Amino acid sequence: MECIYLDNAATTKVAPEVFEVMKPYLIEEYANPSSAYRFAGQTSGKVDEARKTIADFIGANENEIYFTSGGSEADNWAIKGVADALSAKGKHIITTKIEHHAVLHTCEYLEKHGYEVTYLEVDEYGLVDPAKFEAAIRPDTILASVMFANNEIGTIEPIAELGKIAHEHGVVFHTDAVQAFGHVRINVDEMNIDLLSASAHKLNGPKGVGLLYLRKGTNVTTLIHGGSQERGRRAGTTNSAGIIGFGKAVELADARLEANHEYETKLRNKLIERVTAEIPYVKFNGHPEKRLSNNTNFCFRFIEGESLLIMLDQNKICASSGSACTSGSLDPSHVLLAIGLPHEIAHGSIRFTLSAETTEEEIDYTVEALKKIVERLRSMSPLYEDFVKKNKA
Repeated sequence: MECIYLDNAATTKVAPEVFEVMKPYLIEEYANPSSAYRFAGQTSGKVDEARKTIADFIGANENEIYFTSGGSEADNWAIKGVADALSAKGKHIITTKIEHHAVLHTCEYLEKHGYEVTYLEVDEYGLVDPAKFEAAIRPDTILASVMFANNEIGTIEPIAELGKIAHEHGVVFHTDAVQAFGHVRINVDEMNIDLLSASAHKLNGPKGVGLLYLRKGTNVTTLIHGGSQERGRRAGTTNSAGIIGFGKAVELADARLEANHEYETKLRNKLIERVTAEIPYVKFNGHPEKRLSNNTNFCFRFIEGESLLIMLDQNKICASSGSACTSGSLDPSHVLLAIGLPHEIAHGSIRFTLSAETTEEEIDYTVEALKKIVERLRSMSPLYEDFVKKNKA
């Protein structure tokens, strides 16, 4: 056994079909699609095909899809771009306390430049209350940014309802859909979305390519200046192979979405049921039903998540203690704190994110290993020892 990979929220492996369609545009058809000669024509055409495939997938027009280097760039462009373009109208932005740091840190940056940001609280499951969302809107509110599904606890937000409320008040609505894109059906018109961020490597596409869906008529300034690529809105040499691979990944996701959802949900539920039934003093995080099909997040009391992660790795199991973007931080997850967990419990968190290739045998192996690891770590924990003594008394 090489490893059991249960960290698909961090990244996914490139699908063989995606790799195959990318190869010619790295080796043979390597021309810059912005060039005028015929050699570049086929590459340019394939980029256009990918753009249309992706646009169709979310019910958008192909001219509303702008390729970026990934989800973080798309988040930055959406938020900074709207803030800059609409600053004369107002400087108030609404987001939530559980956003990815690509959104939170962008908002913090804007706060240093004269903008005011309201960070909405969420309930114990990580859900935004639409009534509180509406109550936060002011005459000077120009933008609301609420993630489609949380990257740590998997909770899916009521995006269509929030977008409708935003539009009723003339507020531009952005969603970071990096975790949901390719895993959940999304229609930008039906869900009242003006801007949407996504990244190819979360759905078996290549790293280094993402997109910003930008609804026609939405006023956004340019983030990267230089050449005339992406219809003059985003400079930089076109990542032809990456974009073509992204298009193929979306095509595959579209065809397999319902089957993958059913399969992953079954395995996810088995993992949740076994862990919560067979390991004491564990808390399952996120909404029980309104969640991504492949996401599970647990807090194991009396032990540190990092220690658990290291021992899982020794058992050839790849998991995460939170977002891959904050893996170097010793602070507890801001998401878990936002749903009301105390620091000492939030520190014991582990996220397992499955894929359509995860097997039932891998889930069983993981649970058995987890049981032994938790027992061992608790046997060395003075906190657990004190807890047992108090309960015996």
